[in-house]
This record gives sequence, C-alpha cells and structure tokens, in this order.
Amino acid sequence: MCLVMTVEPGLGGQKLIPETIEKVKTLKEYIDKNNIDIDIEVDGGINSETIESAKNAGANIFVAGSAIVNKTNYEEAIEDLRK
Repeated sequence: MCLVMTVEPGLGGQKLIPETIEKVKTLKEYIDKNNIDIDIEVDGGINSETIESAKNAGANIFVAGSAIVNKTNYEEAIEDLRK
C-alpha cells in the first residue's frame, strides 16, 4: 500500500490540498506502467465533495475521519461517501 497524505499531517478537519490529487495521478500512472499490484490510500480532507476526484485520480482506499465523526448520523455520512 502507498499512502498519500492529502493534508499536512497532524490536525483533523483540514481541507484537501488540491495539488496532492496530481501526485495520486502520477503515482497511479507509474503503478499501471510498471504493472505493480498495490493500493493507493489517501488521507486528509476526504469528504463527499473530494472523494470523487481522489478516486478518479487512482486512489482506492480513503481515510475520512472528520467527514464521519463530525456528523450525528455516522451511517448516513458513510453512505454519502460511497455514492
């Protein structure tokens, strides 16, 4: 697994740094070109508004702490991310 931090580590609730999506794309291209079997995980700023761009860039594992724990209905928050 390769982890791409999409915020500055250490503080929850940060906004995703848009430039990190390009890093995910570059990593995914390298993985595909070299036929490597590895997951790409993104951590930081992942919510219902940012998860699609991370997925489209090539990530397949998502850490979404604040997007879930800051909601009163965790199940609904998770479903929003899965859409």
